[in-house]
Amino acid sequence: MAGEWSELPLGEVITLQRGFDLPSQNRKPGRVPIVSSSGVSDYHSEVGVKGPGVVTGRYGTIGQVFLIKEDYWPLNTTLWVKDFHGNDPHFASYLLRTIDFRSCSDKSSVPGVNRNDLHRISVLLPPLAEQKTIAAVLGALDDKIELNRRMNATLEEMARALFQSWFVDFDPVRAKLDGRQPAGLDAATAALFPATFQDSPLGHIPTGWGAIPLYDTAQWVNGAAFKSEDFCATGDGLPVIKIAELKDGIGAQTKWCKRAAGPNQIIDTGDLLYSWSGSPDTSLEAFLWSGGRGLLNQHIFKVIAPTTVEKRFVYYLLQYLRPVLVETARNKQTTGLGHVTIADMKRLLACMPNKAVLAAFDRDIAPIFDKAFTNTLESRTLATLRDTLLPKLLSGELPISSVS
Repeated sequence: MAGEWSELPLGEVITLQRGFDLPSQNRKPGRVPIVSSSGVSDYHSEVGVKGPGVVTGRYGTIGQVFLIKEDYWPLNTTLWVKDFHGNDPHFASYLLRTIDFRSCSDKSSVPGVNRNDLHRISVLLPPLAEQKTIAAVLGALDDKIELNRRMNATLEEMARALFQSWFVDFDPVRAKLDGRQPAGLDAATAALFPATFQDSPLGHIPTGWGAIPLYDTAQWVNGAAFKSEDFCATGDGLPVIKIAELKDGIGAQTKWCKRAAGPNQIIDTGDLLYSWSGSPDTSLEAFLWSGGRGLLNQHIFKVIAPTTVEKRFVYYLLQYLRPVLVETARNKQTTGLGHVTIADMKRLLACMPNKAVLAAFDRDIAPIFDKAFTNTLESRTLATLRDTLLPKLLSGELPISSVS
């Protein structure tokens, strides 16, 4: 271990403070991030704490740590660092990620942590200069992950705009109907679109296109049901992929299983998945899986389209239909959970273009789709490297000089 490191109670390194109440009705439009136990959840006009700051969950979602670079408002479900005691805030955020929050959690159905228990946990503290160097190394990885996230958000926005223009607003067809050249299309692509509309159960759609149930756009295979006795030691068999893994990746909460499953209930990197049951606003969503082979849990569909072209179309179709699907689930919501059934998917109609237009859409969308997924895979690799380095650097096992 590097010299001059000190072993101290966490409370002598940072002081944690409970966040502030801010009911929804008291929030005013603004640019100050409101930080809950699961991260930035809203915005407000007033500053609660000057940034930069570090926030973690006190109640509800625990164990996640957020570095907030600007002024912010920590909610009462959080603990925020009131005093860094001269230590580097960025380093403090990584230090907190090494803490076992479960050891300070009560056993109620909604987990919570006691800040006094956290303050008593013993931690290792390097000198300030070394803190900054460690934070810079780990921060460079996080910065690249954040850059990829922002890039993907831009790419998704571009793809959704094209989908909306072609398959919802029918802009190329309307332009031709008005005697105009469709904006942004070359002559060959424009020629693929009809110049008239036809009646359908969806209303007016381009002539020659179809109105088909969402269910008919792909094969929807539900995951398997698992019992507690199915699970084995971590690392044995395959990870069981639930909604938590779709959102946060494979981690300490992941169950593992050696049990046999149907071939379509085994997933791998690149598979399209749709979570059809859970909290409507946060769980019902389409995902491109990037975590390798796993066993799919019930409440998630593996979406198998006939071709890669149709897979990409269905992915953006699910994104477009998300508000409708969420509302469908909310109308059947019980105890906080809602679901979309196969019957719902058979009732919900989608506009299906002809094969020529679908192929043209894919020529434009495939580079965007592939670049976004490449970014996702790169971010997963960077996160794995960060999570491998973090405990070694913060324990002194790996000298920062060997990686910086």
